[in-house]
Amino acid sequence: MTKKEQLAKPIQAAGTTAGAAAAGTALRAHSPEVSAARARRWGAFYYAEQVLRVMKGYGWTIVMYGVGQPVAYLFAMGVGLATLVESNGAGVFGGVSYLTFIAPALLISAAVMTAANEFTFPVMDGFKWRRVYYGPHASPLTPEQIAGGQIIAVTVRFLLQSAIYFAVVALFGASPGAWGWVSILIATLAGLSFGLPLMAYAATIQHDKGQFAMVMRFIVMPLFLFSGTFFPLDTLPLAVRWIGWISPIWHGTELGRVVSYGYEEEPWLTVVHVLFLLGLAAAGWILTKRQFAKRMAS
Repeated sequence: MTKKEQLAKPIQAAGTTAGAAAAGTALRAHSPEVSAARARRWGAFYYAEQVLRVMKGYGWTIVMYGVGQPVAYLFAMGVGLATLVESNGAGVFGGVSYLTFIAPALLISAAVMTAANEFTFPVMDGFKWRRVYYGPHASPLTPEQIAGGQIIAVTVRFLLQSAIYFAVVALFGASPGAWGWVSILIATLAGLSFGLPLMAYAATIQHDKGQFAMVMRFIVMPLFLFSGTFFPLDTLPLAVRWIGWISPIWHGTELGRVVSYGYEEEPWLTVVHVLFLLGLAAAGWILTKRQFAKRMAS
């Protein structure tokens, strides 16, 4: 064997090994039919994974906005303002400290405000600006799965930020009840009950003319201020009290107070709160599915 042939033999062997490995990989790969079937079955979770990976890129922003802002409110209102409020309003807050009173409200409000962000501009981005919905739609994923994937990802965000915020609340001693952790789930439900109808609305917008800024100024902010967040709803004037009655923040806050420190209310009213939030979320999901299918078919 010549020297040239000796040098060529390892190269040929390496090529053969690489070819075998490639062939083995090809044999292990799913067929297009299997991949399509899995996408049709699990497509919503595939898309949710993509959204969560994008969120990971600005994770610290999520933490600072979703947790830092309500914690700042908690400290300013529950520690600072509380000294003045409690000295002039004894008994107004059901026998608990002002900090304990507002903590569930701020937890619920944080989820609703997050919903106002996650179900507006990202939806517009998916349909108009970067059109990120249309790539997955060219695969076996359906519009309903794409919408569902976005909702799953945002729900995960609700759960994580609410859990972190609740841990801070617990450190402040503002959730004395044994069932206080249930407020994490209540906050998630409140976020969905507000966010899903908003998502359906966002999917109808063809051109950005400041609609989302109007939503923040004239819907989200009044709900935050007039939903019994800082004072019991029945202490507000009737002229603005009705805002609380139709507000997911108020319904979620009342439930949060029940589980956090045993806030006393009629059992039928607790059922009304739950049904109201579930009804809004279900209606929003139905409208979102219809609008996504309609928009992607056009």
